[in-house]
Amino acid sequence: MRARTALLSALLVAASLGGASAASGNISVGSKLDAEARLLGQMIKLVLENAGYTVTDRTRLGSTDIVRKALLAGEIDVYPEYTGTAISNFFKGQTIPAGTAAKAEASYRLVKSLDKKLNDVTWLGHAPANNTFAIAVPQTLAAKANLKTVADLAKYVNSGGAIKLVGSQEFVDRDDALKAFEKTYGFTLKPEQTVVIAGATTAQTESAAAKGTDGVNAAMAYGTDGSLAALNLVALLDPKGAQPVYQPAPTVRGALAKAHPDLAKLLDPVFKTLSGAVLQGLNVQVDLQGKDPAEVARAYLASKGFIKK
Repeated sequence: MRARTALLSALLVAASLGGASAASGNISVGSKLDAEARLLGQMIKLVLENAGYTVTDRTRLGSTDIVRKALLAGEIDVYPEYTGTAISNFFKGQTIPAGTAAKAEASYRLVKSLDKKLNDVTWLGHAPANNTFAIAVPQTLAAKANLKTVADLAKYVNSGGAIKLVGSQEFVDRDDALKAFEKTYGFTLKPEQTVVIAGATTAQTESAAAKGTDGVNAAMAYGTDGSLAALNLVALLDPKGAQPVYQPAPTVRGALAKAHPDLAKLLDPVFKTLSGAVLQGLNVQVDLQGKDPAEVARAYLASKGFIKK
């Protein structure tokens, strides 16, 4: 009788946790389509497999909208998301303090709290990397003009330094892109100081800046682009927080997180190591060297002792 009662209790607990996935240790890991998302998804997958979980690989599932809906519908259990994406897409209209450091922590606390309260989604520990819009310049210019931040760039521009920035039409026109940098740091690029390419990708703009095409020496970039290091470019820091902060973290269905509290212990230490420089180095292996994100993730995790070689 006791055995039958225990079995019934276990089944009831499984049902209350939202299905077999949360109770059985079978976890479905998703991700978006870009290289970094797939890399992070593979890291989650490999760490969980190393810990004994059975994992269904649903990385490269689709766009933000598709992957997010899959998580909320219980079609996947976990995927890596960015704090800035959550604020700009899931929880619009929130007030975030200025300054990148304060904004980063406030953004994380906000999305962690709101997602748990409104959607029963748990945010595990975030990476320190910030994959947001950036302005990148060649290392030679950065060294010569002592450019480390956008504030340094503003001083350089306002003192008559030679500058020619290439970016997409969206980057130049949007209030939260180049205009936000200009407004926050107090400089304005003249039309002749910009090269606008409709639909340009960061790979194109960064390549132009690295080669000095048509006098270009600055480019629209993302903070953790793999091509930055490969092209000897520096992404200037944004200490005043002109841009939203985009720090990645695993987002997990609440029922699964509750059933398996060890997920944070397994994944938080991994994401804590993912600085901007680290992600740039890993991304370049995928973006420019054509390596499989799963193999890049495996090699990194093994080198850090997170999984067995």
